[in-house]
Amino acid sequence: MIKHPILPLFDADSEILILGSFPSVKSREQGFFYGHPQNRFWRVAAAVCEEAVPVTIPEKKAFLLRNHIALWDVIASCDITGSSDASIRNVTANDLRMILEAADIREIYVNGHTAEKYYKKYTEKSIGKAAVCLPSTSPANAVWNLERLTEAWRVIRS
Repeated sequence: MIKHPILPLFDADSEILILGSFPSVKSREQGFFYGHPQNRFWRVAAAVCEEAVPVTIPEKKAFLLRNHIALWDVIASCDITGSSDASIRNVTANDLRMILEAADIREIYVNGHTAEKYYKKYTEKSIGKAAVCLPSTSPANAVWNLERLTEAWRVIRS
């Protein structure tokens, strides 16, 4: 059983919440979200927000807060082999109330179908809010190129 090692990033001004499934090995090693260099999250988010791609963890945190984006994952702990979403078992979900009580979140988005699956199974009923599923920024989602991902993700700015 692996526990989620990264605290959620949000503040009182956060308006949208983006949830992944569970941090990759690289993200767990770095101690921050979307740490694998092949994951396109930071490139897509920067393009959507019309900003330069943040590189360091402090730059990433400042970027998210400046753009009123809260970031966390659906899963608090699970059994997982490497970074494979397909191997996830024995899930415990994160309690999103700390974010939802502190910020006026207008929309919740999930990054890919695995996050959507676990959100629907463990979280949606308890908080009474559906999430919008966006195509995964993972390199495993090779059918979506950077341009298509960016276009689909533009919904977070509407």
